[in-house]
Amino acid sequence: MKIFGGAGCAAVFGIALTISRVASASQAPENPLNDITETCTHPPYKIHIFSLSPLVIYIVNFLTPEERQHLLSITSNAFTTSQTADEHGTSALRSTRKSRSATPPRDTIVRCIESRALLFQGLSTPLSHLEPLQLVQYTQNETYDFHTDWFTSPSLASPSHGGNRLSSFFAYVLATDDITGGGTTFPLLDAPRDEKWCGYVDCDRPWDEGVTFLPVEGNAVFWVNMVGGQGDQRTLHRGDVVTSGRKMGMNIWTREGELDPELRGEGWEEDEL
Repeated sequence: MKIFGGAGCAAVFGIALTISRVASASQAPENPLNDITETCTHPPYKIHIFSLSPLVIYIVNFLTPEERQHLLSITSNAFTTSQTADEHGTSALRSTRKSRSATPPRDTIVRCIESRALLFQGLSTPLSHLEPLQLVQYTQNETYDFHTDWFTSPSLASPSHGGNRLSSFFAYVLATDDITGGGTTFPLLDAPRDEKWCGYVDCDRPWDEGVTFLPVEGNAVFWVNMVGGQGDQRTLHRGDVVTSGRKMGMNIWTREGELDPELRGEGWEEDEL
């Protein structure tokens, strides 16, 4: 992992200061999300800046045990086989993605998680830029091959779609005690050299293979997908094959602009009042 000084240190300080404010932003009267966050108790999560360019932040305790159990409960019968969109925007079952996906209903707890993700990104990030949350479940021999969250197909990054995916969270909802594999690998990121990271990343992986974040329940990885209005190829990543056990993750995607209400689905209108 690179060590930054000078302007880099100032940038880290600025990011950390913003996030420290975000963590307690439910008390800010000017925040448009106050109607949601005033009923939420956000966990005292901790952040570790992993990379400045691209911006990648590791978040410890982003989800509480109660939230994780709730997500498992409300989606237990909702999962269907995951699909992937091609360069033309056509979604279908593909061999590169072997998992099951579900969208949780937007109850009070799910809305609190949404507000936490938005506040993490700054007090002015609107709810209308957020995609519905997506849970993904992997069992033995399942994986998602290398891909980016931002789209190359213009049809999936149109104004009605809110443009492209500006940022991503991947949070670990479940990792069974017997899990092996199932990490999240970014092959184009510099691997950390400090052993303090070994509780969060696979330190046994060769440095020239990038970095693999371990599936640690409750924790999350956040990254920015776009640079200069273009997709950042350095955010290429893979859901590593689960060789034993079971993993469930949660995708939280924020678009560059406002999504069409039809794409956001039911249950959003009342939050816009």
